[in-house]
Amino acid sequence: MRRAVFLDRDGTIIVDENYLADASKIRFMPGALDAMRTFRDRGMMLVVVSNQSGVARGLITPEQLDEVDTRFRALCAAEGVPLDAVYYCVHGPDDGCACRKPRPGMLEQAAREHGIDMAGSFMIGDKVSDVEAGRAAGCMTALLSGGDWPALLSSMESSWKT
Repeated sequence: MRRAVFLDRDGTIIVDENYLADASKIRFMPGALDAMRTFRDRGMMLVVVSNQSGVARGLITPEQLDEVDTRFRALCAAEGVPLDAVYYCVHGPDDGCACRKPRPGMLEQAAREHGIDMAGSFMIGDKVSDVEAGRAAGCMTALLSGGDWPALLSSMESSWKT
């Protein structure tokens, strides 16, 4: 079984543009790429799990989400942190799906598809719903406060499993 770091996308890895529909507007959060390199150096998979209700709300099209995702993955790879997997929930908050965080559906799907040891993995995000999804899936969790990646990494040091 492999260990992973599950990461929210908007507000955690990239600046939250509020329903990002334009791939040219992707900007990385300060410290996010360095943190992802640290996780990769520790042998952890990088798995993005992100609610994208803008599709259900009609604010972005599935094609725009695909364009943003394609560029997002390419930029991560170009920075030396290729993503192992990306999962999006395109449902709205009232749709009752199992994949929308705080439910653990995306994390559980990734665990099944990639043989991930949930107890040895982390869920990191900027919202309480990210932490709740990680807890429900059996992961260790961390809330990224104010985009402060260095402080988060420092606080995680005691949780690392070698």
